[in-house]
Amino acid sequence: MANIAALPKQEKSLVLAAIVAIACIFVEHSLIGAGKTVSLIAAAVLIGVIVLASTRVAHHAELLAHKVGDPYGTMILTLSAVAVEVMILAIMLGSSTSPTLVRDTIYSAVMLDINGILGLAALLGGLRHGEQPYNDNSGKTYGVMILTAMGISMIVPEFVPDDRWHYYSGFTIIAMIALYALFLKMQVGPHSYFFSYSYTKARPATAAASVGGSQPLSPQPATTPAPTSAPEEETSAAVSIGVILFGVVVIGFLAEFMAAFLDTGLESTSAPPALMAVIVASISAAPEILTALRAALRNRMQSVINIAMGASLSTVILTVPVMEAIALYTGQPFVMAMTPVQTVMVVITLIVAAINLNDGETNAIEGMTHFVLFATFIMLTLLGL
Repeated sequence: MANIAALPKQEKSLVLAAIVAIACIFVEHSLIGAGKTVSLIAAAVLIGVIVLASTRVAHHAELLAHKVGDPYGTMILTLSAVAVEVMILAIMLGSSTSPTLVRDTIYSAVMLDINGILGLAALLGGLRHGEQPYNDNSGKTYGVMILTAMGISMIVPEFVPDDRWHYYSGFTIIAMIALYALFLKMQVGPHSYFFSYSYTKARPATAAASVGGSQPLSPQPATTPAPTSAPEEETSAAVSIGVILFGVVVIGFLAEFMAAFLDTGLESTSAPPALMAVIVASISAAPEILTALRAALRNRMQSVINIAMGASLSTVILTVPVMEAIALYTGQPFVMAMTPVQTVMVVITLIVAAINLNDGETNAIEGMTHFVLFATFIMLTLLGL
């Protein structure tokens, strides 16, 4: 009961987000009528509020993750982020006329997760700790799953005739569900050790064979930071779940207003076509960036791999069937086939990831290769490619 009474103080960001959402109901039309500049400012403010709210959602997902441990923990984190992304996408589709919004958002999310989050985390973690160990089974499993899911849903559609798209959409939904069902069984079942790593506090580096893959026990710093959110560790699971659900609903309302303001503000401008997709992907990934960077600086690279690669896989394998179902229901197909530039970037990214995540250790050079690919993605987006 005490926890519930203290929630408004602890969740100031969510309370602020709810107040802003209510205020938008009354001022939306007047702000839109004030012109493009005011609409863009309002959209920017809402994006900031949404990021704050999603950070609190991720925080409580992290509390739940801490209670249940890996691999369940990172699964909760990635699923909460994907839930936010799917909700924002579904709402924005109602006001957007872009048939490529879903494709561009999924592509942007993969670039942001693998090249942005993983790249920056491995770079900073490598500069601080040198080589950072993890279970190489996880990187291999995530990589092949992402390649398969993106190939089925975002490369093959280029060759599907327009008059048969609904057949392939139905197949894609079944294929994604089947892939995720098997992956989920592996992740929480007999192969859960693929996605965990046993660290040691001993200073001398010792090599030991690990079950299911090469994961040498690497030296762990003597002073390991305490688990995240120590002041709120006593928050019950029920309270955290309630806050997550409340946060997702509030984010949904804010996203609807943000979409309206963005549409008005960007109308007839030279903004990159994929800008809205990058914004949606960035909002859902913002909390994961902070969590992954904290894990990398604490020499917990396994958590980074699970967050970055797991978020990429979840984005593709869960977003695609939901969006395809919406397309079948409305009778309006989305353009899911990636452009040649996007396809090349995805292929390069997954090849680099397969090479880097093959030996059970990351370093600053491997992080830099991914981060340069992320910078390339940003440059291509600014160029409208």
